[in-house]
Amino acid sequence: MDEYIDIVTATGKPTGKTALKSDAHKNGWYHNTIHLWLYNKNGEILLQQRSHKKAIHPLLWDVSAAGHIDSGESFIEAALRETKEELGLTLQADELTKIGTKLHESSYANGSIQDNEFHQIYIAELKVNLSDLKPQENEVEALKLVTFNEYEMLLNNSETNNHFISTNKTYYHFILGAIKAQLEL
Repeated sequence: MDEYIDIVTATGKPTGKTALKSDAHKNGWYHNTIHLWLYNKNGEILLQQRSHKKAIHPLLWDVSAAGHIDSGESFIEAALRETKEELGLTLQADELTKIGTKLHESSYANGSIQDNEFHQIYIAELKVNLSDLKPQENEVEALKLVTFNEYEMLLNNSETNNHFISTNKTYYHFILGAIKAQLEL
C-alpha cells in the first residue's frame, strides 16, 4: 500500500512536508517507521517471517511488528495500528516502552529504493499465546517464539543460516539487551 508519510530531515526533525512512501523511497527522503518487539515472561521473543511477496528481504525473520507511520499519526498510534494489522493483537499505549531511535540507511533493488528511516523502537510484553495471533497474509509468512539463547545462536550464524538480516546484527543485539534489561535478567 502506498500511503502518505511525513518527511523529516537527515537529523530526524519534521519538515512539514508529506509524500507518498514510494516517492520517499525513490528519492531517499528521510522518514519515520515504528518497530515493536514483543517478548514474554518465559524469556522468548516473537519473530515475524517477512512475506515471500516482500520486495526487501522476503522470508527472513525480523521484528515482531513494524511499518511506516502515516502522515499526522503519532509513533504510538502507528505502533498500535501496525500490531493490530500484522498480528491481530490489540495493545494499549501504556503497554509500550520506547527503547530508542535508530537511523537505518540502505539501498535496495539496484538502487531503485533508497531507504532512509528512523526506526522508533518499542518493546511490549506478549500476554497471549502464539496461537491467538492472526498474521496478516500479505505481510507475514509465519510467526514464532524463540528463547534468548536461540535468538543469539541464530543471530551469531546469520551470515550463513538465512534467518536474520545479517547486516542488522548490532541492531538485533541492542534489542536483546533492552528486553533483558526490561525483564531485569
